[in-house]
Amino acid sequence: MNNQIFESVDHYIGDLLGQEDDALLAATHSLAEAGMPAISVSPNQGKFLQLLAQLCNAKNILELGTLAGYSTIWMARALPKDGKLITVEYDPKHAAVAQNNIKRAGLTSQVEIRTGKAIEILPQLAEAGAGPFDMIFIDADKPPYTEYFQWALRLSRPGTLIVADNVIRDGKVLDENNTEPAVQGARRFNAMLGANAAVSATILQMVGVKEYDGMALAIVK
Repeated sequence: MNNQIFESVDHYIGDLLGQEDDALLAATHSLAEAGMPAISVSPNQGKFLQLLAQLCNAKNILELGTLAGYSTIWMARALPKDGKLITVEYDPKHAAVAQNNIKRAGLTSQVEIRTGKAIEILPQLAEAGAGPFDMIFIDADKPPYTEYFQWALRLSRPGTLIVADNVIRDGKVLDENNTEPAVQGARRFNAMLGANAAVSATILQMVGVKEYDGMALAIVK
């Protein structure tokens, strides 16, 4: 089967169940307007993340990798009125675009953007006593995914849901000789996850408008 059928089915599902409102559409459009890469999660993946947040009754969410705030908006809308989402973005330009999108969505009071390297901000969050978070979404640079996950565990509690995106890399993770840093990072992360006794985890393959990849889901024991 070619990818066209997967894209068509993805649009079919989205039209039925993952409709985007003006705020989400504006967040997507802001990528091109700001010259940013179009690498946000798809509408159906955004709805999936929102449902996961609702399933675990998330009140505190941590996101690594904000980009334009598209996935941020989906997840923040699952929060109760007194809920909080902290999202970490390395690029100040991206963070500024995301801030505007979050304001447009009416979520400024619930979403806090931290700008800087996640590997430096995560220890700061731990030292400040942030968390424990009910849900953590990792969708940042791939090489340090393993380290991000280890910090995520420190900011978790039993029952915390940790989700990591882009861990299949179009199937390239099967090639142990692939030298792409993102693929190597995903392979190292997947191997760590499979051997990690602190969580119960699986990986879901995903196809659609984002082509072929996968998300890892882990519940902290």
